[in-house]
Amino acid sequence: QEQLVESGGGLVQAGGSLRLSCAASGRTFSSYHMGWFRQAPGKEREFVGGITWSGGSTYYTDSVKGRFTISRDNAKNTVYLQMNSLKPEDTAVYYCAARPITEIEYKYWGQGTQVTVSS
Repeated sequence: QEQLVESGGGLVQAGGSLRLSCAASGRTFSSYHMGWFRQAPGKEREFVGGITWSGGSTYYTDSVKGRFTISRDNAKNTVYLQMNSLKPEDTAVYYCAARPITEIEYKYWGQGTQVTVSS
């Protein structure tokens, strides 16, 4: 079982940057693909991007390509979401999630961290 804890959210002006972190407590972090999701008020949860277990591949939803970067440090059991050129429409609660490499669904979720981008 993995416990995930996000941090790094906050209030930033449009055009600014934030880096979110997601720390995992288990001993098998490198056996999970990791994803970032977000949910804005009144909207459904949206996939932001993901990274494979080794960090060898990343993928993003179109709206954040070129602005957001996902990375991971398996030695630190941590995945990161670097967000640059933030826009007000990026305002949401951001969640990290873990998907066992043998499964197709994300199984473990963090509690979320609020990101607010002011115009």
